[in-house]
Amino acid sequence: MSTKDFVEKDYYKVLGVPKDATEAEIKKAYRKLARENHPDANKGDAKAEERFKEISEANDVLGDAKRRKEYDEARALFGNGGFRPGPGGGGSFNFDLGDLFGGSAGGGGAGGFGGGLGDVFGGLFNRGGATGTRTQPRRGQDVESEVTLSFTEAVDGATVPLRMSSQAACKACSGTGDKNGTPRVCPTCVGTGQVSRGAGGGFSLTDPCADCKGRGLIAQDPCDVCKGSGRATSARTMQVRIPAGVSDGQRIRLRGKGAPGERGGPAGDLYVVVHVGAHPVFGRKGDNLTVTVPVTFPEAALGGEVKVPTLGGPPVTLKVPAGTPNGRTMRARGKGAARKDGTRGDLLVTIEVVVPQDLSDEAREALESYREATAGADPRAELFQAAKGA
Repeated sequence: MSTKDFVEKDYYKVLGVPKDATEAEIKKAYRKLARENHPDANKGDAKAEERFKEISEANDVLGDAKRRKEYDEARALFGNGGFRPGPGGGGSFNFDLGDLFGGSAGGGGAGGFGGGLGDVFGGLFNRGGATGTRTQPRRGQDVESEVTLSFTEAVDGATVPLRMSSQAACKACSGTGDKNGTPRVCPTCVGTGQVSRGAGGGFSLTDPCADCKGRGLIAQDPCDVCKGSGRATSARTMQVRIPAGVSDGQRIRLRGKGAPGERGGPAGDLYVVVHVGAHPVFGRKGDNLTVTVPVTFPEAALGGEVKVPTLGGPPVTLKVPAGTPNGRTMRARGKGAARKDGTRGDLLVTIEVVVPQDLSDEAREALESYREATAGADPRAELFQAAKGA
């Protein structure tokens, strides 16, 4: 059902009920007419089928209190379905369906309409000129910038200076675009910043005015700095707080920190893309930090305690169990990156057994003795057994 149908069709007449009919009366009338015109009871009757569709459509609107209210308001506004001319004489109104119904004109029927017609007046209608209207506030543009943090700054958070450029009101002309600060109202759009074009059927679509670029004003003597646009590039430095725990490539949104708006409109948003430098010792997996700690063969075989560095804090001592294999990962709780809730992740410690490159005579003799003492054990026996079984 189109918007035009919504305000032109008389659904009360379709159901044969008065405009002040109760819900019960509407329901009763619909059931009676639906039984009489149902396609199953009128096989092959195209007129009955079309009549049944009209009855169902009328019931969809009048049977819903909210949609019935919108329908009544629309018909009252447009004169019971007719598009009445304004005080200036004959013709049809030009209006923007998006402004009228608070939604899209193609919203799929009356159900797509917004919150009624209470705000239709005040610049909605346009006959030969939009007198009495005002240019709407315009939101500032979003701005994107980048910042590079050290590994430690990303983990703990940091406040960094950020220099950025954005469009703002021209200081030379105070945003008017005119050298003397006295721009004239655009004659094309009559100061609205918008122009209408016909879309057929008495409807029109609204576009930004090409002559004033949507500002509603035209400079009589264009400003040398902004060339009459009223906007100029402005550079500023601001202190930005980067939260703890950000990761490399993360995009942070700071509301209202972008370019200033026009005519009282809100500022845009600032998007900061974070780049994080590498650390010579620590790595990162989400909220956890990682570190690889070398241990000697006796420490891995016999067990012992080893000290492990932490990021920005004192070292922690971890107990290495006897028989710890190379590559095993242990966990130091609460020594990782900061989380949003104030807690911290863990430090994941990977054991790396160090093989000595230079051996003293005494150390070599000790290892020879160890090899003779463990000569009966073959660490590769299970490997070959598994390969054979496969």
